[in-house]
Amino acid sequence: MTSLHFASTNRNKSMEVNSILSQYGVFIKLSNINLTEIQSDSIKDIALEKSKSAFQSIAEPVIVEDDGLFIDELNGFPGQYSSYVLKTIGTEGILELLSKIKNRSASFKSCVAYYDGKTSKSFEGEIKGNISKGCILNGWGYDPIFIPNGTSLTFGQLQIQNVKEKFSHRAKALKVFVNWYDRFVKHS
Repeated sequence: MTSLHFASTNRNKSMEVNSILSQYGVFIKLSNINLTEIQSDSIKDIALEKSKSAFQSIAEPVIVEDDGLFIDELNGFPGQYSSYVLKTIGTEGILELLSKIKNRSASFKSCVAYYDGKTSKSFEGEIKGNISKGCILNGWGYDPIFIPNGTSLTFGQLQIQNVKEKFSHRAKALKVFVNWYDRFVKHS
């Protein structure tokens, strides 16, 4: 069996990635390592660099995932800086920034990057939706305030009902990755 690591310090993200990938018969080893994140306007560039950094530490095939919340009326903010913004102003700060704004449309974008020392590939997923008027205290990250199109529930509420993956940007990116991985790596 091919060994595949997932590098992250985010326990919630690693559990979600493992849950999604295991449905496709891909099992990961969590590599709990801090990765240096480059400054870039592109989550794809950030994820690709993180995968190379992770490979230097692990020396085995690895995937990483980077994502961002892009709010239309805030010109895509917080975008690739979503993790930092969550740590500094939190979901309540985002809600405050939108307090007088009617258009609350946003999207969540995910980029999964794979690197094995030779092959570097990225896989993207996106889900459009809206930011809720208030924080519904379920889930992690921005899950308590993001409502994907096709439902009136936040990601956090969808997680409780075990249907978040149906709407998830991360699940979309991982599905594209698995299709490639099965064809070009796992069975080669």
